[in-house]
Amino acid sequence: MSAQCKSSVDFCSIPLIALNFGVRKRVGLYLNPRNAVAADWTALAEAMGFSYLEIKNYEKCENPTMSVLEHWQAKGSEASVGRLLSILEEAERKDVITDLFSAIEKDCLEYLKKASEAPVQVPEVDSCEPRTAEKRGITIRDDPQGVSPEMFDAFICYCQSDFSFVCEMINQLEHTECRLKLCVFDRDVLPGTCVWTITSELIEKRCKRMVVVISDDYLESDACDFQTKFALSLSPGARSKRLIPVVYKPMKKPFPSILRFLTLCDYTRPCTQAWFWIRLAKALSLP
Repeated sequence: MSAQCKSSVDFCSIPLIALNFGVRKRVGLYLNPRNAVAADWTALAEAMGFSYLEIKNYEKCENPTMSVLEHWQAKGSEASVGRLLSILEEAERKDVITDLFSAIEKDCLEYLKKASEAPVQVPEVDSCEPRTAEKRGITIRDDPQGVSPEMFDAFICYCQSDFSFVCEMINQLEHTECRLKLCVFDRDVLPGTCVWTITSELIEKRCKRMVVVISDDYLESDACDFQTKFALSLSPGARSKRLIPVVYKPMKKPFPSILRFLTLCDYTRPCTQAWFWIRLAKALSLP
């Protein structure tokens, strides 16, 4: 009988965000050490769909298991507690499940309790009325009633094909001594939101700056185009400091003309990669 069957909790319906840092850290204690016999964090990452190059990149992390869980969580709905338990079972790491099951179950029950305490959503007469922080939370860590809206150092504007670089950005800027807080839409925003309204509120009211990940695919994205133009339109004086364009791979198409007056952070040049993240972190930390 699997561990999931021993509990009344439906782990498959609970997103990975329910697991707190304590449990994630303890999972890392089991999986971080490279083991020639038992499956380690690399097996976990492979089962989660990460590529060889992505897994090689995680080797640089101080806590690769923590980073893999964070980035898998950012990928979408597949990242559930139930799926994590299944992966551990398939990898024959039932020792991890057995030792941490009570802690995992406790986190899940706490998550369900908080979810049940959220105010019941009352249908609005005008469905076009903006959904703002004063009405209810829009990010996963918001106060549901909007009393203490979650704030960020930067909003990350990107298209899905560039998400692997966004994951690296999360690792370099959030999980290091930089300690910055990034707003990544697919990771931080509650599902079912009105994309355009919520994006505008995040850029204007919640984020000090916006990092624009430029690529050929970015130029074809209507969402990225909207986000960039909206940020530029907020005020002329903000143009030199609010937006930070980043290029991380060579482009075949022309660089967007509306961003040419801004200082570019170029990750494609080998001579600048050594201090690229330090430079970006300092730019995002400015008052």
